[in-house]
Amino acid sequence: MKKEIKGKPTSRPEDMLTEYDFSGGVRGKFARGYAEGTNLILLDPDIADLFPNAEAVNQALRALAQVARRQVGLSSRTTSTTLG
Repeated sequence: MKKEIKGKPTSRPEDMLTEYDFSGGVRGKFARGYAEGTNLILLDPDIADLFPNAEAVNQALRALAQVARRQVGLSSRTTSTTLG
């Protein structure tokens, strides 16, 4: 089916139903965000089952990062006192 919008003919994909109404839609509404990039990470299903939402994942990663920082801090102090 061909339609004409602002003088430009467009076609409707075969699986697009005629009752879909995009008259209130905004073209390119999220384009800037996609262009800037994203840092989405896909979790394996067994890991995703452990966390109810993104906030829980972030809290767990922050706790792990804090432990890792402490471990690095302890090992570098231990090395400097052992050598000194």
